[in-house]
Amino acid sequence: MRSPIPDYLSDALGDVASDTSGAPAGYIPELATADPERLAAVFATVDGEVYGAGHLDVRFTIQSISKPFIYALALADRGFGAVLDKVGVEPSGEAFNEISLEGGSGRPLNPMINAGAITAHSLTGPEGLGPAERVERVISGLSAFAGRRLEADESVWASEMEHAHRNLAIGHMLRSHDILTEDPTTVVDGYTRQCSLLVSTRDLGVMAATLANGGVNPRSGERVVSAPVVRQVLSVMSTCGMYDAAGDWATQVGIPAKSGVAGGLIGALPGQIGIATFSPRLDPHGNSVRGVSLFERFSSDMGLHLMEVPPAARAVVRSNHVVGAGPDAVRVLQLQGGIRFAGAERVVREAVETVRAEARVAVDLTMVSSIDDVARRMLLEVARRLTLEGHRVYLVDPDSILPDPDPGDGVRVIVVGDLDETTSP
Repeated sequence: MRSPIPDYLSDALGDVASDTSGAPAGYIPELATADPERLAAVFATVDGEVYGAGHLDVRFTIQSISKPFIYALALADRGFGAVLDKVGVEPSGEAFNEISLEGGSGRPLNPMINAGAITAHSLTGPEGLGPAERVERVISGLSAFAGRRLEADESVWASEMEHAHRNLAIGHMLRSHDILTEDPTTVVDGYTRQCSLLVSTRDLGVMAATLANGGVNPRSGERVVSAPVVRQVLSVMSTCGMYDAAGDWATQVGIPAKSGVAGGLIGALPGQIGIATFSPRLDPHGNSVRGVSLFERFSSDMGLHLMEVPPAARAVVRSNHVVGAGPDAVRVLQLQGGIRFAGAERVVREAVETVRAEARVAVDLTMVSSIDDVARRMLLEVARRLTLEGHRVYLVDPDSILPDPDPGDGVRVIVVGDLDETTSP
């Protein structure tokens, strides 16, 4: 059976493809030439599975999506106290390139705006590190989040530095308050190289999943940063990651997120999933138009809003085994606990990877306490696809946890009250 998740992503991309509002970033010549029709989306789970659709492997510059990851590296390298002394955590309510400094101290208001990100860049690596070594620390750190070595787009870096007057002004303002303690031009140059690193939507999905997984890259298994660092980063992403649209984002989407002016957008839902989208057309806030629409849909369809807290439960798949042999064999997927998107995805994967020759498949819900709407639809889609492939599908559901199980397309699921009933003729 083929997983339905890539099909869902393809459908979502198709639904937003007709939206041609917005335009690629025009203030950076290299970004202004981006193909506005590029479109991709990725779901990356905390145990390393990556689903995607669209232009998954087209590379573009990371831009401001680097900010949460650099903040994480700075916290890991210098400690919370040293970083919080230099960068605040309050939403600015202003555009990303405003000179938003705290009255008196001169601290940038948060690390997701340019002033804070330039400062965070200066705090990566141990104190006293030279500019070239600091850039290498940045590249190696972001590469660890992505799970592969990243490289910079030199033409984008040169183009951005040629037009970096505002960031240079911010750098000099920071130096005047002793927030920066070295040549601002050198720091802005390193920050610009950071923003010019090339990534794909697939890379961004894995990077987001590393945050969702408490700082451990789910593909490589490497711990990149500690869990307390991730908690701090996701908290600031929740309140500041979408600039002056952060309030609307927090209420309507509810996924800690960060955008970039090349058209990328990431979200990380702790313990569940990393999400990434790519579409170069931007809205007035500097966020991807289609990316925002996709995230709104994902949050609504999947119940991914951060404030929708799932009930505590153990692993969803309690057992996956075969009862009987030959033509009478039954593949049994025994589920348990409360099932939401992440749990349903695990069931989908079990079905894809293990259901083979068995004529009968039983999904045992006897020990399931709850199933939300998206999980219900995913389980029924599994049943539909298995049936169309020639399997007879049973639902062991004595307590009617999954009422009215109609997968559609005239497909019939056989509901029984006991597993023994699946082995009868």
